[in-house]
Amino acid sequence: MVFVVDKGKVMSVKQCLEYRLTEEQLPAQWYNFLLDLPKALPPVEDVHVPPSAEIMAKIRPAELLRQNAPAEQWVDIPGPVRERLLQVGRPTPLRRALALEAALQTRARIYIKREDTLVTGSFKVGTALAQAYYAREEGRDCLISETGAGQWGMSMALASQMFGLKCKIFMARCSMEQKRYREHYMRLLGTEVSPSPSRATAIGRRLLEQRPDHPGTMGTAISEAIEAALATPGSAYLSGSNVNHVHLHQTLLGQETRAQLALAGEQGPDQLIACVSGGSNLCGFMLPFLRDKREGRAVSFLGAESTAAPRLTQGTYEYCSSDPAGYTPRVLAYSMGPDFIPLPVHAGGLRQHNSSPLVSLLKKEGLLDAVAIEEHEAFEAGRLLLRTEGFLVAPESAHAMAAAIRAAGRAREEGSEPCIVVLGSGSGMLDLEGYRQVLL
Repeated sequence: MVFVVDKGKVMSVKQCLEYRLTEEQLPAQWYNFLLDLPKALPPVEDVHVPPSAEIMAKIRPAELLRQNAPAEQWVDIPGPVRERLLQVGRPTPLRRALALEAALQTRARIYIKREDTLVTGSFKVGTALAQAYYAREEGRDCLISETGAGQWGMSMALASQMFGLKCKIFMARCSMEQKRYREHYMRLLGTEVSPSPSRATAIGRRLLEQRPDHPGTMGTAISEAIEAALATPGSAYLSGSNVNHVHLHQTLLGQETRAQLALAGEQGPDQLIACVSGGSNLCGFMLPFLRDKREGRAVSFLGAESTAAPRLTQGTYEYCSSDPAGYTPRVLAYSMGPDFIPLPVHAGGLRQHNSSPLVSLLKKEGLLDAVAIEEHEAFEAGRLLLRTEGFLVAPESAHAMAAAIRAAGRAREEGSEPCIVVLGSGSGMLDLEGYRQVLL
């Protein structure tokens, strides 16, 4: 196999190493990381009237609320969910990025967990299937949610069809304008898609009156989705990130990675890198390794965020709500403030004013480092990965790739040989317009 990299350098690679698990090796349980945290998550401030807990009890399936704080260390995955996970492409491969290593002239061993290979092109489908299943089991017939870049919306659209449910999605307006093909995908599956802010809800109309050209954020879409769920009998409100049951479902990422590193002959990772916004990909990828860290193994966690919403690197650790309507409780997290509106960068999944309380706790306790990556550097990292390894990651994942490239550069300067594992959380094939606008 021959790879052509920058400056005309040609590298011959005798073997392209990709580690795959069999269908039988797909984990049968989710890992409850809460029992291994250094301290309990801080209490929420439920100041909404009626209380946020009362609102969530109406619109979230009861089993999902239970899974926010399960008593058991391991939570069984229902058979129908496991069957659908296999159908959409789990387990996903772990790729040794030999050509990228050569291009960077580093002795670091770089592995990429390839969630882009799933049928929706994103890791998000894992929790979408679980949540849709529990909603159906409870007798709900319509799923309502929000989406930033559209990866969660696509996953919700597919999961709703797989379990015979209707679906409605509010998508941040600027991302909907940037990523029309994700909207088209959702509509092909029968999902109703609205830009946020929209005129379909009271909070949407209020936001548009205040700012007619409002670009929309994850927060505005959350408010609209919750309002719509409260007004729609038989519906369930589901989330793609920022809540514990979502992080729980995504622990398949870390569990698979651990098994695949063992296949590769690695003792374990020296550094795990993922992009971070609501935290679901980072937590699902890293938290199965939390016990290793607590037992003294020198494994570092690094979250890559966007300079357009630098919560972990520049935000304040404070109580805040995730949505402007205040439906969600106030949680202790790193935040840019509730009135902060990020620039309409193409990494729509990273455009949120606050981080999750779980990610924030990891950062506060010194278990997670963070770096803010500018959009051009992220897209350049995505382009380099395409030129060397032959696949394109989403803008969100490209932020993690940029952080990994920085880490590989430090290893080259130090003469060290770390095992770096980076999460490719999504495909960039529907983000080509963003790549074009930034790089071409």
